[in-house]
Amino acid sequence: MPKDYLWLNLRELPYFRAMLRAVEARYYEQIDLPAPTLDLGCGDGHFASITFDRKIDVGVDPWQGPVRLAAQSGVYNLTIRGYGNNLPFDDHTFASAFSNSVLEHIPDLEPVLAEVHRVLKPDGVFAFCVPNHNFLPSLSIARFLDRIGARKLANAYRTFFNTICRHYHSDPPEVWQERMQAAGFRIERWWHYFSPQAQQVFEWGHYFGLPSLITHFLFRRWILIPTRWNLSLPLSIVRPFYDGNPEHPQGVCTFYVARSVE
Repeated sequence: MPKDYLWLNLRELPYFRAMLRAVEARYYEQIDLPAPTLDLGCGDGHFASITFDRKIDVGVDPWQGPVRLAAQSGVYNLTIRGYGNNLPFDDHTFASAFSNSVLEHIPDLEPVLAEVHRVLKPDGVFAFCVPNHNFLPSLSIARFLDRIGARKLANAYRTFFNTICRHYHSDPPEVWQERMQAAGFRIERWWHYFSPQAQQVFEWGHYFGLPSLITHFLFRRWILIPTRWNLSLPLSIVRPFYDGNPEHPQGVCTFYVARSVE
């Protein structure tokens, strides 16, 4: 029976994050990531624990608290607190690497990509996903403000939303093609996913999901009652975006599979 990534995420995360992570998790079923594997930006290890049925060799993240939780999760053979531009490994250590919704949060990407290339074996696989050039234009509140002629407010809202998402990069494939080639990678395939309609659910989830933020602050848990009856409403809202084909020509995120070349 196929793994229901949506439910596995929804019972532990706010519904808008669960929807996006579930879609991304399912894509990894199509990608061969041979060991040893590096998780760049592992966070607390939750995504890897849901997505993979094996241990990941190394998880790296700059934040002490999440790294401690990742170590406790048992999903990694080794967890390290560190930065992507200075990985403490020899050349050609890993056969594969992945970075799930991480690279957009790094201001200076070039040194990080060069370092990933250094630690990957020749012909090693690097899979990652990021928001793209459709992300900000698809925001529903900004689009409404555009329609009524309040363009300054629309742009201010896009700046605000980008700030709370901590995005430094929302680029089209052409930009990533140049960036990856300069770092020594060849992009083998890419696809847009997460439609503008899904983006609206994601956007409004930041506001409707505020009670989960309070719950997490008080109890260190996003979901207090992780049962289907309690989560039936958010499950019914996000299920169509997971069960249908998440790939979309105007999707607001892009998934890339690249290979290290000499």
